[in-house]
Amino acid sequence: MHEEDATAATTRAGFLKGAAAAGAGVAGLGALGPASAFARRRRHGPTKGDLAILGAAQIAEALAVTTYSNIIEGAPFFKNLAADDQGYLKAAVHEEMSHYLLEEGLTGKPAGFTTFYFPMKMFSDAQTTLNTLVTLEDAFIAAYLIGVRDFSTADLRVTSARIMGIESDHRTLARVVAPGVAAADGGPVEAVTGIQKVAESVDPPNNNGYERTLGLKSIDQAVEALLPFAERKAAEKAGFDVTKAYRFKPFKPVLPGSLGAFHSVKG
Repeated sequence: MHEEDATAATTRAGFLKGAAAAGAGVAGLGALGPASAFARRRRHGPTKGDLAILGAAQIAEALAVTTYSNIIEGAPFFKNLAADDQGYLKAAVHEEMSHYLLEEGLTGKPAGFTTFYFPMKMFSDAQTTLNTLVTLEDAFIAAYLIGVRDFSTADLRVTSARIMGIESDHRTLARVVAPGVAAADGGPVEAVTGIQKVAESVDPPNNNGYERTLGLKSIDQAVEALLPFAERKAAEKAGFDVTKAYRFKPFKPVLPGSLGAFHSVKG
């Protein structure tokens, strides 16, 4: 095996190990609200395959919360956005945190990774921020679609689809924000490059007829896109800024409306 292949295998194994650690505590669930009841619906709990998907999703949601939080708190272009665009980003971080807590309730453990790395100029250059945000949402959508296909129960599959729908909203709204970036911040941003490395016009922002699977067939493939964000060696290889690591900071989310909250697996 070549050195770079060995490094890739090591980082991939590290990510999956982290995801597995997040999923290992399901037997110790306490009174964790709807998630606890959700987990107890199965006599033997989630399967090993379920836990692999949930653990990876939990890391992804921790990454999402970290991303949105730092855009809101530190990206110069954020304060110059229109109030409704700021509101989208503020709502998104609460939605991602809610997803994380649901998944933590199912695995019974915190995320396997809680420190993340980002591309150079991630929070100082609006184009980089939006490219990365759409890249992440592309990956999240594809990962939850794997859940839709591979989870062992209908309840888990439907819940995966429900979360995926919100990630799709986030991708579209990131593209809505782009032309609203002020000239002083390098705007307007007229094209955004996502995970497929193609600059796509933001007109229209909802440019998918169908969600993109990215050809992914397993959760192992889905983690590939996230490795540079979670593993320092992979981050360095990808040219990310490894001089600063960003920690995931959990909080109690407040969703925009009660009708869209997770009341139960029934809706």
